[in-house]
This record gives sequence, structure tokens and C-alpha cells, in this order.
Amino acid sequence: MDKQSTEELRKMYMQNPPEGMTRDDIKHMSDDDLLDMDYFLHEDDDLDDEFGAEGFYIF
Repeated sequence: MDKQSTEELRKMYMQNPPEGMTRDDIKHMSDDDLLDMDYFLHEDDDLDDEFGAEGFYIF
């Protein structure tokens, strides 16, 4: 990911920090830490389509 995209992510998370974090936490994160955080916050986003609108079923 390029530097511009990383800074856009930083601005986005500074405007609306994840629960348990502050703007200063986001401001002082390394680029790698910021990208890792973004990945883990969104890693399950693509799974929503696999399990349907109601969620995961166990039979």
C-alpha cells in the first residue's frame, strides 16, 4: 500500500477511532501497525456473503 493510502486510513481512523483507542494512539502508530489494525478490523467483512444474511448455521 502506498504512503498516500496509509495517510488516508490514518485520517479516517483519527476521525472515528476504534473502540478503546484515542486519536493520539492512531496518530502515533507506525504505518505497519495501522495497516495491521485495518486488516484485523475488516478481515471478516468478506465472510458475510458466505453465510447469508442471518449468519452461520450449525446443523
